[in-house]
Amino acid sequence: MSGNRVLVAGASIAGPALAHWLHRRGAQVTVVERAPELRPGGQAVDARGVAKEVIRRMGLDAAVRAARTETAGAHTVDADGTVLETFRAEDDGGDGYISEIEILRGDLSQVLYDDTRDGVEYIFGDRITELTQDADGVDVIFASGDPRRFELVIGADGLHSALREMVFGPRERFVRHLGLVLAFYTVPNEFELERWLLDYQESGRSVGLRPIRDAGQAMAVFSFPAADFDVDYRDVTAQKRLLRERMDGMGWLAPRILAHLDDTPDFYLDQVAQVIMDRWSSGRVGLLGDAAFSSSPMSGQGTGLALVGAYLLAGELAASGWDPEAGFAAYEARMRSFVEANQEIGRLHAHSLAFPDPDAQPEWDMALIERAINGLELPDYADLPDLGTPAEVSSTSTVKP
Repeated sequence: MSGNRVLVAGASIAGPALAHWLHRRGAQVTVVERAPELRPGGQAVDARGVAKEVIRRMGLDAAVRAARTETAGAHTVDADGTVLETFRAEDDGGDGYISEIEILRGDLSQVLYDDTRDGVEYIFGDRITELTQDADGVDVIFASGDPRRFELVIGADGLHSALREMVFGPRERFVRHLGLVLAFYTVPNEFELERWLLDYQESGRSVGLRPIRDAGQAMAVFSFPAADFDVDYRDVTAQKRLLRERMDGMGWLAPRILAHLDDTPDFYLDQVAQVIMDRWSSGRVGLLGDAAFSSSPMSGQGTGLALVGAYLLAGELAASGWDPEAGFAAYEARMRSFVEANQEIGRLHAHSLAFPDPDAQPEWDMALIERAINGLELPDYADLPDLGTPAEVSSTSTVKP
């Protein structure tokens, strides 16, 4: 192990993925998560193009594929359920609208946690409340009162990143609303849904049903246009009221799906937004994933950006000899254009849903789509230390972090 102690805030996808690579490069890693445990379920996320290669290099291809939703594809339908258009998971080499690697966010989080739990310190039910950095390290105080010192701190705590606000400034400076609101939650599969996602659109609003691995349940997905968004993302009662108001009069299966709103265990609603920042680091503190460069769910690439960013951030920090200025700068130089291509995709897709007028639809640039999926060449970091996966290391050592 190196003497580099790294604190990562957030245990969803970006945080555990970064922990995997930091551990392999020799760092001592702590992940702090304010939730009391891993959050299950959540929306379906995808891995396409270069992100699939990162999963392969992590040694997790089999585990990730075993946890897939196994969605065969998607049908867009009219109000009577008649199929209008079909997209298949094998389209575009598995990197199409429905990707060959589609997995619930919570299931991917579990795979990453299981891979790292024996080689990484996880602290659940806690958060950073104070942070002070100097030339040699970062002093952190947790809500529990525990003071710790680290060489580096990385915020991987999502769109509403508390660490970003603490170090870089208020969220209003960086979060850009794209004019849509997205909601999803689990419902009983009383709709004879099998392996196909169904999507219905009406006047800028949409409602969909998608299969999950539990055949007795399905995931409901809603979106609606909103010029602004002022509902507290933690106020679930207000969010459900807003969804009912905006979906009033919606056709197809919407009334039946909304009837399960009060019984669901995992309701989520939030604005569709991006994070735009001039820099993703300040001194010894850096950002990763949605905290740094959210491309929004409309890009279909948020998970891919997190996985690729984790690989590059750990690699560039190790390649720089753990010098934060050089490591963060190199990471950003490699990632920036890839991020920008995916953010452009997100903006175009959000616009197409919020403004359904055919005359206002964007022109899809296939070269842009290719850059967003495969437009980054992964370094192999062959000269860097590689201790093996955290699970491999723990299985050959009697010492646990």
